[in-house]
Amino acid sequence: MDEITLLRSVLFLPAANPRAIVKARTLDCDAVVLDLEDAVAPAAKPAARDAAVAAVREGGWGHRALLIRVNALGTTWSADDFAAIAGLQGLAGIVVPKVADAADAAIAVERGGGLPIWAMVETPAGIQAADDIAATPGITALVAGTTDLAADLHARPRPDRSPLLYSLSRIVVAARAARIAAFDGVFIDLGDATGLAAEATQGRDFGFDGKTLIHPGQIDVVNRVFSPSAEELVYAHGLIAAHEAARAGDRGVTTYAGKLVEGLHVAAAQRVLRAAEAIVARG
Repeated sequence: MDEITLLRSVLFLPAANPRAIVKARTLDCDAVVLDLEDAVAPAAKPAARDAAVAAVREGGWGHRALLIRVNALGTTWSADDFAAIAGLQGLAGIVVPKVADAADAAIAVERGGGLPIWAMVETPAGIQAADDIAATPGITALVAGTTDLAADLHARPRPDRSPLLYSLSRIVVAARAARIAAFDGVFIDLGDATGLAAEATQGRDFGFDGKTLIHPGQIDVVNRVFSPSAEELVYAHGLIAAHEAARAGDRGVTTYAGKLVEGLHVAAAQRVLRAAEAIVARG
């Protein structure tokens, strides 16, 4: 890809909370998801839907990609959610929870009115169908719903997320095969910045593009983890320079820092530099 879209930090907030919506326009997250699902009580869902549509139309979101998470397909509210927001100008996409298979994905795309669809993979069935979901035209991202998935798996929480490693890998592999984005699940311990950093680092190392968040206090940590470090930038510049020098000297093989340099390493280094440039451009 020639361009980098910064989506390191994806903040969910309840669309029923007007103060949260106002504050979100000032936060340094890369994306905001106005939530109509888990964060909204059943009685408040129609009002939350109206508030989300109004927030999109009011604008003022700056660099932040703005999405809405609808209620799951088959629920009482889902059809009205889609009808209210399909094709809405200023909306970067629709987040659809509990997408279980390609049929669900196709329905979401059809109801989305041409808007990009981020499919949440948060059930065992969704994990098994991750490849087909990701390959559905109109699906532009997979989102790991780790909390619901762990509950369905009867998995016990562990700091290293070992019970979920297979599922996390399946989501990343499916997304990469389909050339779409992949986002890690939320970290629910709001008081544990060290644990958040460790989990975000794990997700980054797995290949996720960014991480979903549930509190503004998590933004800085996740942005830092998913941004190139000074050491990574130095290494990327050096590797590319070594590769270019080898090509200029008609050498087919070169090394940098004692390691063989191949085309894939150059592409990865270029991706690091483009991400850094995008962060600088964002200010």
